[in-house]
Amino acid sequence: MCEQLQLEEALVLSSASHASTSSSSKRPPIDSSKLPERYCGICMDTKTESEMFRNTNVCGHMYCFDCIREYIAVKIKENIADVRCPDPSCKGLIRPEVCRFIVPREVLIRWENALCESMILGSQKFYCPFKDCSALLVDDGGQSVTSSECPHCNRLFCAQCQVAWHGGMDCRQFKMVRNGEIDQTDISIMNLAETKKWKKCPNCSIYVEKTQGCNHITCRCKYEFCYACGKNCPKGHHEGPCQPARRIQPARRIL
Repeated sequence: MCEQLQLEEALVLSSASHASTSSSSKRPPIDSSKLPERYCGICMDTKTESEMFRNTNVCGHMYCFDCIREYIAVKIKENIADVRCPDPSCKGLIRPEVCRFIVPREVLIRWENALCESMILGSQKFYCPFKDCSALLVDDGGQSVTSSECPHCNRLFCAQCQVAWHGGMDCRQFKMVRNGEIDQTDISIMNLAETKKWKKCPNCSIYVEKTQGCNHITCRCKYEFCYACGKNCPKGHHEGPCQPARRIQPARRIL
């Protein structure tokens, strides 16, 4: 909204300046009746050739300065970087370099920035997640990172989730919370379980803790598994990368 107001203000000032410059010119008056007239396809008025913009080296279509200035400003406000000629049958583009002395400087800067952004692949660009910043950021495709700092507002965000930094949760946990699969209390329990090296029973999913003995665990649900790799090992026999359990160790239920 702020940018739009700035663009509108710049457009009004530019129009006023253009009118003032035209009226206060020190050059001797020219008999307009002797100048060739051109037709503006936007405002439907006839103007002298000196009042017309020509899309040079592209299509040659002509429009009056006031109309083309307003037309370009509207397109830039709509975040359209490739501004086409107003003629419906024309596919020619209007380039910033031929409008440098027509559109306000603020509009020109935003236009050039939009063109630069359009050249970046969609998969490489994203925006700062803080709404009062929204600066364009580019993923250079290098090392995968999570915690990042916006170089414009200097606030932390997650580059993978593209949200404000979710402290205390990894990306997988954050997505589960966002999707309503778990809540913050579950996250605290999961973090505690990771710190304490607790394991989940593959059968009933409760956390268990091995206090002593071998890795052969018998859960309260009577399911037997290896505490090290989680594989089922019934009757005290375990086939896998872990050492066979020598005796059954009851597990203490945690959660």
